[in-house]
Amino acid sequence: MSQLNDLRSQQNDPSFANVWQELKWRGLVHVSTDEAELEKLLAGDPATYYCGFDPTAPSLHLGNLVQLLLMRRIQLAGHKPLGLVGGSTGLIGDPRQTAERVLNTPETVAEWVGKLQEQVQRFLSFDGDNAARMVNNLDWTAPLSAIDFLRGIGKHFRVGTMIKKDIVANRLNSDEGISYTEFSYQILQGMDYLQLFRDYGCVLQTGGSDQWGNLTSGTDLIRKVEGKHVHALGTPLITNSDGTKFGKSEGNAIWLDPEMCSPYAFYQFWLNTADSDVVARLKVFTFLSRAEIEALEAAVAERPFAREGQRKLAYEVTSLVHGVDATEKVIAASAALFGNGDLSVLDEATLRAATSELPSATVDAGGLGIIELLVATGLSESKSAARRTVGEGGAYVNNAKVADPEAVIEPGQLLHGRYLLLRRGKKNLATVEVTAA
Repeated sequence: MSQLNDLRSQQNDPSFANVWQELKWRGLVHVSTDEAELEKLLAGDPATYYCGFDPTAPSLHLGNLVQLLLMRRIQLAGHKPLGLVGGSTGLIGDPRQTAERVLNTPETVAEWVGKLQEQVQRFLSFDGDNAARMVNNLDWTAPLSAIDFLRGIGKHFRVGTMIKKDIVANRLNSDEGISYTEFSYQILQGMDYLQLFRDYGCVLQTGGSDQWGNLTSGTDLIRKVEGKHVHALGTPLITNSDGTKFGKSEGNAIWLDPEMCSPYAFYQFWLNTADSDVVARLKVFTFLSRAEIEALEAAVAERPFAREGQRKLAYEVTSLVHGVDATEKVIAASAALFGNGDLSVLDEATLRAATSELPSATVDAGGLGIIELLVATGLSESKSAARRTVGEGGAYVNNAKVADPEAVIEPGQLLHGRYLLLRRGKKNLATVEVTAA
């Protein structure tokens, strides 16, 4: 994942009177505290705001990307971001809808804190008058005794209010129930906001709308302890038009770490966006202007077969997360797979990612006849069928047509010394990995 230098030069869309109106147009406001006051706040002098990310996995994912880009949009409007990675809340974990979390070891959480901090930093600018700052809530919770926590923070929370929070209520009514550990999470998050208010004058917290109960625990705590009114903004959960949710709890997370979700797979995910979803995705996940998005919206409606919106979406988001160079490699790989590019220029990681879902076979170096390879990969059901394919001009190795049914692949033809891409016709692909004889 490369540094997002292209974000540094971006400005908020001039077609909007202020950033609040832009956020609303982009569909990023699902729930908030006083809307008029928030609009005034974001149109005024630089204000400090924060978003928290818990290290419950070694990478951030698609849902977190919404918050990262929201933070960047607000920073572009001149405000000061605090990126919080929860070294203490990560040891607890916010309550899930279904069941208790498995608690990770302190060593694992500390390792993941470092990884998430690196990811958050790539989406913010740490230069200038409104430079971002990274914070870790373990810094102020670790020195706090249980007695101090209960007396100084716990006394301001009412159990009756806490159990009315949606996630807590759902868990209380389930067979699983909820432990005091997870029940206390909202107190810890509320304390974070109070600490950041005191230390940095932070007056806005952002997060997903499913975190609204945790967000307002902080606004309520600051009002009770400091007598001040601060703000919270909840973004909508990202779903498909059919209601399918993206997120690691659903088992289909799109991770930001290239080791967990390759740039190729990441690009293909966005490229496969449904026509009914692509405009909403362009608004949330890109920095394209309103005029650019409206032009793409018209293109999707008038020429859906061209998939202009999807291609632009895939390019923009993959470039934001993985960099332009990685995105260009992915596009080159996609073209090369179907004969429109040079496979030999693809690096091994991109080649492996691009072919990971294809049928495959592993053969030793002594079995590289074209007929045997077509059968081994399942591209042909029998040797006679493979011979017909070759005879009809439909067999390709690394995009080069093979005309001789007796052809044997030479070692020099192997990609990265070990791979072959076989194609039957225009669209039927398979890979071969060659091992030593």
